Amino acid sequence: MDQIRKATMDDTNRMHQLINAYADEGKLLHRTLSSIYENLQCFYIAEIDGEIVGTVSLHILDKELAEVRSLTVSSECFGNGIGKRLVNAVIEETKTLGVTSLLSLTYQVGFFEKCGFTLIDKRTLPMAKIWKDCVHCSKYSNCDENAMIIHVS
Repeated sequence: MDQIRKATMDDTNRMHQLINAYADEGKLLHRTLSSIYENLQCFYIAEIDGEIVGTVSLHILDKELAEVRSLTVSSECFGNGIGKRLVNAVIEETKTLGVTSLLSLTYQVGFFEKCGFTLIDKRTLPMAKIWKDCVHCSKYSNCDENAMIIHVS
């Protein structure tokens, strides 16, 4: 049986492995276990037959904007719709919270287009995002990620 569910403390070691495997490839920012613990309530995981095969988190930036973060799917599960199901869980939570737009900074433009996101100019992002997160990224001065957004309400 497979499911998308909120993450629990029992999931954190596997989440850490998945996220940092992507980070080692330069696709995500590294996360410490401490960071995962501190933000656990923001995470969903995908599980198949009791094994965690994907992660995603929702990060609220302000009253009108949230961000998809730490989206992972284990390589053996690519193409099975797990990533889209994880993103849909975050979209639904964004709607429930009353946040109007959801942002993704990504290299996976085609995937996020299939999820309903559209490309935007990174220069339109609020300074709260830039100064809170981007300024600490090693790619800050030469960011090659694409900014994408979906309006959810």
